[in-house]
Amino acid sequence: MNYGNHMHHMGDPTGMLHYGMYEKPKPKFLFKVPRVVPDQKAKFESDETFRRLSRESEVRYTGSRERGKEERQSRFQRELYEGHTEISFITNGMNMQLVFTPPTQEFNKQDKQCDFDKEPGKVHIKSSFIMNGVCVRWRGWIDLDRLEGVGCLEYDEELGAKEDARRDNYIKMR
Repeated sequence: MNYGNHMHHMGDPTGMLHYGMYEKPKPKFLFKVPRVVPDQKAKFESDETFRRLSRESEVRYTGSRERGKEERQSRFQRELYEGHTEISFITNGMNMQLVFTPPTQEFNKQDKQCDFDKEPGKVHIKSSFIMNGVCVRWRGWIDLDRLEGVGCLEYDEELGAKEDARRDNYIKMR
């Protein structure tokens, strides 16, 4: 028997293995996991991480740390106009990527998510997201020159109600 040609006898004249024939088929159903926990507000009020982050504390812009001060200030403002920024709670080092409606796209001027007009030299930001299964809103301000400010997390009732409804619909559909 010629062992050097064993692939030819298996139907492949090139002698190459074809792994595609052995791939597992993709599942026909994708299972969606609910994005929030059943009692979000209770978790927000009882969880130690949320309790610490719900107190107003010092925050700092963390983007472009390897750059000089002027370039960091410029990048920070550009990011704000794009609708995102990175911050860190100074007390515990928790980093967050905030996403919000850019000031150029806000239609409801009463509830701005990125407000340069509230205080000169500062930007006030609100950003809602889901953290550890709980709908929260980061609310705070950052000094445009020092790139430091004050912020906290709060439970986001409105987003929480929407996500609870989404979770309940998911459960009913199962």
